[in-house]
Amino acid sequence: MKIVPIASTDDGNIDMNEVREKAAHYADVLSCVMITYPSTHGVFEEDVKEICDVVHQHGGQVYMDGANLNAQLGLTSPGFIGADVGHLNLHKTFAIPHGGGGPGVGSIGYRKHLAPFVPGHCEVPIEGRKSGAVAGAPFGNAGVLPISYAFIKMMGADGLLKAAQQAILNANYMCNKLDGPYKVKFRGKQGRCAHEFILDCNEFKEYGITEEDIAKRLIDYGFHAPTMSWPVVGGLMIEPTESEDMFELDRFIDAMVSIRQEIQDVIDGKADKDKNMLKLAPFTLKHLMQDEWPYKFTREQAGYPAPWLYELGKVFPYVGRIDNVYGDRNLVCACPPLSAHFHSSEGKA
Repeated sequence: MKIVPIASTDDGNIDMNEVREKAAHYADVLSCVMITYPSTHGVFEEDVKEICDVVHQHGGQVYMDGANLNAQLGLTSPGFIGADVGHLNLHKTFAIPHGGGGPGVGSIGYRKHLAPFVPGHCEVPIEGRKSGAVAGAPFGNAGVLPISYAFIKMMGADGLLKAAQQAILNANYMCNKLDGPYKVKFRGKQGRCAHEFILDCNEFKEYGITEEDIAKRLIDYGFHAPTMSWPVVGGLMIEPTESEDMFELDRFIDAMVSIRQEIQDVIDGKADKDKNMLKLAPFTLKHLMQDEWPYKFTREQAGYPAPWLYELGKVFPYVGRIDNVYGDRNLVCACPPLSAHFHSSEGKA
């Protein structure tokens, strides 16, 4: 199997001309296309059904990434759009936590003509199929699946529809509020986003400020940062889902607007280019309590930059800024020396 990438247009959508050209060129060996809908750049692509049709016309199948189902519930479905296979991400959409590497389980939906090729299980045959198992547990993660099942049953069809509508509404509310202080990277033809949107932070890099600095500074405001540097380098992908109330949405917006002013202070020369609140974030309690404070900004500006931190409480990070890339590439063992566990009768290792 070979992967053949398809280009995107300037507005982030899949290039339909290239879909047609490559589907025709590889028709004799075309297996499938993998698409995400709504697209990961936060837009409902209007050509999605045509993409499916073109691939089918040339003998291929359509696999739909189910990462964004919280913008589909009750409004559309992978099967209606034209997918042959779709995995249903239980995180975000169906009440399972997202991040930290798991818990991983994604139910797979498929059309009937693909049933003979679906994995089985040698110990617990699935509809008579005994081969092709992809996991030890025949039906997935038993600790996770009942939670999603209960969520779906309690929400009902009307509740799931409202969840999707609210997720899209929340995203557009935040998108419009932050468009101005920041640049929104993509919008659909109607000027709207789907359930998420991307802020392009590349304009700040000439002043030494990156998307990572914004992400780290959000910790001081009491927020875990949204998805960073993906799918757009230099971007922040914000996805509020349906879960947050108006107060929480506004609190995040206020934090981002306040951080934007901190960026502006660096741009205008009011803040030191290297020793500013963004480059030093996040601030630990130990950092704030040190005897000397060699910075132009105050301790309160660093550690309590927003009034709600006094009302809701402040959680300090245990460590400050770390070198992420170095940490990913270099294993540092914090274990005690092996000799500390073994002693002779004379007290020597």
